Amino acid sequence: MSPGAGFRGNTKAGRARMRLPVSLWGVLVLIALVAVAPARAQTGYDRRGGDYTRFQIRNGDPAVCAGRCERDARCRAWSFSYPRTAFALATCWLKNKVPPRVADKCCVSGVRGAAVIAPRKGPVEFSIDRFGGDYRNFDTAPEAAGAACQTACEADNRCRAWTYVRPGYIGASARCYLKSKITRPRHKPCCISGVVR
Repeated sequence: MSPGAGFRGNTKAGRARMRLPVSLWGVLVLIALVAVAPARAQTGYDRRGGDYTRFQIRNGDPAVCAGRCERDARCRAWSFSYPRTAFALATCWLKNKVPPRVADKCCVSGVRGAAVIAPRKGPVEFSIDRFGGDYRNFDTAPEAAGAACQTACEADNRCRAWTYVRPGYIGASARCYLKSKITRPRHKPCCISGVVR
C-alpha cells in the first residue's frame, strides 16, 4: 500500500469519525432546545386515562394539583376539574402516563414540569377576580368562560367590568357580578373577569 492510499483511507475514516460527533451535536442541541422550551398546562383541556389516584382540593386552585404531581415520582401528568356544584369540590387526578389532551372547558391539565397557564387572550381574564364595585349580582348558568355574565355587562351602560364566579366557590350556582367601576385584578381560581368600558 502506498503512503498516499493509506492517507486517503485514514482521511475517510477521520471524516466518518468527525461526522458522528457533528450529528450527535445536532441531536444534543435539539434536546437542549426542547428542554428549554417551557412546558405549559392549559386551561380548557382534560387528559383522560392513566389515573392512579385522585383527591379533592378544598381551595379549588389547579396549581395545587400541578404541585402534587411535581412531588410524586410516579406522576407523569395531571388533570384538574373545577367544582360543578356547591356540594362538590374541585378534584385532581394524577396519572402514570401522559394521555393526549382533549378539549374540555371543565378542566385544566398538564404534564409534570408544567406550570398552570390560564389563557390571557382578549377581554376575558381567566382565574381573575375584580373584587368590589358591585352594583348587581345574580345566579347564572354554569359555563366555562362566563359568556352570559360578559353579555349582561356589555348590554348595561352602567357596567364597566364583570366577574363570573364558578359554581361551588360561593354557593350552589354560578354567580355573575356587574361592577360600576374597574377594580384591581386579583388572582383567584374561582373566577373569570373582564373589563367592558
